[in-house]
Parts: sequence; structure tokens; C-alpha cells
Amino acid sequence: MRSLLGVQTLTSGSVRVLQLEVGSASLRGRIGYMAQGSAIYLDLTVKENLEYFAGVLGLGSAEVDRVLAVVSLSSFRNRLASSLSGGEQTRLSLATAMLGSPPALLLDEPTVGLDPILRRDLWLTFETLAAAGTTVLVSSHVMDEAAHCARLLLLRNGSLLFDDSPAQLLVAAGAPSYDEAFERLIEGSK
Repeated sequence: MRSLLGVQTLTSGSVRVLQLEVGSASLRGRIGYMAQGSAIYLDLTVKENLEYFAGVLGLGSAEVDRVLAVVSLSSFRNRLASSLSGGEQTRLSLATAMLGSPPALLLDEPTVGLDPILRRDLWLTFETLAAAGTTVLVSSHVMDEAAHCARLLLLRNGSLLFDDSPAQLLVAAGAPSYDEAFERLIEGSK
């Protein structure tokens, strides 16, 4: 993820996002990033968090209202971020990444530790964004989430083990489940 953001020094090869070399100034503002850990200010309200980041991007209050609605946090706008549940903080982090409607979203383990209903709702949000033309890249260790993806990349110890659709993963591995398919591919790569 750090390489895709252009903040990791590459030791070999190259990385391009949206047809541009990572780290290029023209990518700034075109990639939304949601870190695995919370990237919000707990001593600010939900609205104040979003207003701060919107201000950095030169965006107005209408954009804050838009992302609050997308992540279903409009009724929480005046609550301190510290009073939010873990799932609500995750949605606030997602809203921050979505400010300005960047054409690419990089989401690092966005559903870790969340209940099944919130995971489902977040995946519906990701799918809606992708259907509207946003490139959504999600890193995950939750194998059943593979079914939500249009394309899967399985990386292990710096090597690409698989690059195709979720359905093709099951066929290629000859496995009935994503967990078993990933296990077979990893064990077969040793």
C-alpha cells in the first residue's frame, strides 16, 4: 500500500496508479487512502474531522455533507470521534478518504474487527463506488471478502501468486472455498 501511495522507496521495478508514476505531483488529491488504523482526531467531532480534511483539500461544507451521507454518519455529525464505536470510526476514516471524490481509493484492511452487518454495508459502499467509476483497491486477510472483488491479486512474501477473478481462483486452485483456494496456492508456491 505504501508503494502505491508513493511513500515507500522502491528497490526495483516501477509502480503506476491511474497511468501515472507513483509519487508524481499530479497524483496528489487523486488517491484517497484509508489506513488500517484510525486516522481521525478523537478530540474533534465527526463534522470537525471532515471539515479539517476538506479544508486541506480546498473543499466546502457540501462535500462534508456528501461523504457523511455516503457512510451513513449524518446523524453523528456533532458527536466526538472518541465517542464513536470502532465501526463508526472506520466509517469516518472512509469518509475522510472519500473527500473530493478521488478516482482511486486505497483501503488497507477496512473491515478488520467489524461485525458482519457493518462489513456487508461497507462492501456495498465499495461496490457502489466501483460501479460509479472509482478504482477501489482493498487489502484484506479475510478470504471470504474475495467474492466481492472484480479482480484478485494474491501476494505472498513479495511474489504475485494469482491475478484473476474470484471465480477463476476457485477453479485454478480446485477448491470449494476461498480460504482453501488461498491455502492451496500458497502451499503450492513453496
